[in-house]
Amino acid sequence: MSANEGVEGGWPGRSASQLDGVDRAIIAELLRDGRISMRTLAERVHISRANVYARITRLMDDGVITGFTAELAPHKAGLGTSAYVSVTIEQNSWRTVSARLREIPYVEHFAMVGGDYDVLVLVRTPDNEVLRHVVLERIQDIPGIRATRTWLVFEEARGLGTEWAAREG
Repeated sequence: MSANEGVEGGWPGRSASQLDGVDRAIIAELLRDGRISMRTLAERVHISRANVYARITRLMDDGVITGFTAELAPHKAGLGTSAYVSVTIEQNSWRTVSARLREIPYVEHFAMVGGDYDVLVLVRTPDNEVLRHVVLERIQDIPGIRATRTWLVFEEARGLGTEWAAREG
């Protein structure tokens, strides 16, 4: 029995999938340009087009790549108000809260977190009035939510993220 046999996600103590250098290079290129052609991608990572198709299919089947999307500038797309909403929930209410947050328009992202709060929600709305409605009448109305706190976002920037092509294993 190998060291990682029977361990979900690969090596013991690791939850992430094991990706080789070619997988990482493919991911790096797709993150740079999600509209890249398979031919150009194959040329950039130095493998055949058939291999690119097979690897992307496997990465999608394994849930590593979950989709392809356009990135928007929220303000230019009519979403001029962004806020992070921290949420405190009752014990054992995560499933209900999570399901209900998925149904609320303008909730862009949310995560269960550790620390002073239980859930952090990113909300993007056209204006403060809509933000007020989302927080006070939609989020706070969810069963299991005990309290919220809202922070307006004045400016945003994207960090470097992970250097996908730089490391292996």
